[in-house]
Amino acid sequence: MGKTALIVIDMINTYDHKDADSLVPSVESVLPAVTGLLERARRQGVPVIYVNDNFGEWRSHHGEILDQALAGPRADLVEPLRPDDSSLFVVKARHSIFFETPLTYLLYEQGIDRLVLCGQVTEQCVLYSALDAHIRHLQVIVPRDAVAHIHADLADAALRMMERNMGARVCDSGELWT
Repeated sequence: MGKTALIVIDMINTYDHKDADSLVPSVESVLPAVTGLLERARRQGVPVIYVNDNFGEWRSHHGEILDQALAGPRADLVEPLRPDDSSLFVVKARHSIFFETPLTYLLYEQGIDRLVLCGQVTEQCVLYSALDAHIRHLQVIVPRDAVAHIHADLADAALRMMERNMGARVCDSGELWT
């Protein structure tokens, strides 16, 4: 058995996009679970990897993305999730954390074969990332209380698909790194 990494998907966010009004209430509700996962993972020495959208800013790097989010109207949703000095950061441009990113190589180099996926959006980026992890023969764990959604019904269906079709373990965040 290899190592586990906590993957934080798209939580460094300015919340100035068309779905923000539908997304923000869900983000507010999962924020305590995500921060709890971050704290426990760091305490246990579990690698934390932020994989975040570049929002079409092709010259951006993780520091700029973080600064923009912290200067945005919902900095309160970003500040508690701030990457620390040991966090890794991968910039993505599409839904999957793997599409055209160096993540597969990074995971291989670190000996990581199990991913705990948290963040947003359950029925989009989390779902597509879980599928891409599955086809790479990586184990996937999705804490249901640490993934935010835009559409609750689609999020529920996505979690069922991840569990049934991809063999993902869907659990509560409190079951991890206790």
